[in-house]
Amino acid sequence: MPEHVELEQTASLKLFVVLSKAYKTIMDRAIKDMKQQGMSPSEFTVLEVLYSKGKFPLQQIGDKILVTSGSVTYNIDKLEKKGLLKRVPCEEDRRVIYAEITEAGTELFDRIFPNHAKLVNTVMSGLSLNEKQQAAELLKKLGKGAAGS
Repeated sequence: MPEHVELEQTASLKLFVVLSKAYKTIMDRAIKDMKQQGMSPSEFTVLEVLYSKGKFPLQQIGDKILVTSGSVTYNIDKLEKKGLLKRVPCEEDRRVIYAEITEAGTELFDRIFPNHAKLVNTVMSGLSLNEKQQAAELLKKLGKGAAGS
């Protein structure tokens, strides 16, 4: 195997390991915070999508938070029972159902999200603002490249 190919493979494997370890460490901290709020990570991220984006089609929430449609339905049901979101039928297309955060859900997120955002910022404090922006762009490029290969 040519040396440049071997160097490329070694660098790819190292990046894979470093990225995996960083992801696990960061997610462990974020998940601990979500659970301290009395929610599973999936429940938290569903509410976060609705809090930041507003009313959202149920069928598309799974793509936003990277969970299966069955898991989305289960979490939507749990959040609806807690009174944190509601299902809203689409007036133009009866096949489409939206999830919408309720006033209680908004009040909860108004209270807990600022501290969660601070925690995420603290966890990411190993990088400067410029490095965070560069890392986000590079990781987006990496993801697109992996999806296309």
